[in-house]
Amino acid sequence: MKKPVAFAIFAHPDDESFGPGGTIAILTRTHDVYCICATRGEAGEDHSGTQHSLPEKRVEELRRASAHLGVKQVFFLDFIDGELKNNSYHSVADKIGEITDKYSPEMFITYEPNGISGHLDHVAISMITTFVFYKKEYVKELYYFCLDEEQRGVGQTYFVYFPPGKKDGEISRRVDIMPVLDKKIAAIKEHKSQIQDVKVMLEKHKTKRLEECFIIIHK
Repeated sequence: MKKPVAFAIFAHPDDESFGPGGTIAILTRTHDVYCICATRGEAGEDHSGTQHSLPEKRVEELRRASAHLGVKQVFFLDFIDGELKNNSYHSVADKIGEITDKYSPEMFITYEPNGISGHLDHVAISMITTFVFYKKEYVKELYYFCLDEEQRGVGQTYFVYFPPGKKDGEISRRVDIMPVLDKKIAAIKEHKSQIQDVKVMLEKHKTKRLEECFIIIHK
């Protein structure tokens, strides 16, 4: 029997693993899950110590991480990391739509509208994914990955504005990721070029509640 399809749509390699990787791994039990990545992450720092170019490394890291999570295929849109802005808005939306039209997914997963960290690439992809969600009749649910107040913590800074965590009443669903924690950890560890962020994420998964939170939009 053919499985329903879901698409996870992000700005950068590692957004999938650092974000809703556990839910993606769980979802692959019942869905064919595909990933779209708008950039190759070329604006990130490189802590891998290898000689290959950073975009090549991050592409391979995402592919290996996605394999741990059970993702069937990763699509790269090849926009420039850090430059997802107004003049590319419709081009990104068109490229996403061209891919999803071939699979007619019933579900999209992306970051919540504040982009979790305030990263403007995250914000752009959230907005663009929302635009495509409402434009395409076949997509019935949009899952916004978010952090609750405890997971967000206090005293953190990132860019100009690091959005607060969501209150309980704002969260539609909490997903227990303990049954697939090993898969999420393995996926996180694949992002070796971003080892400083990997260390932070691994530490969080020791101390924070092991749930992934979502705001869900239904048509």
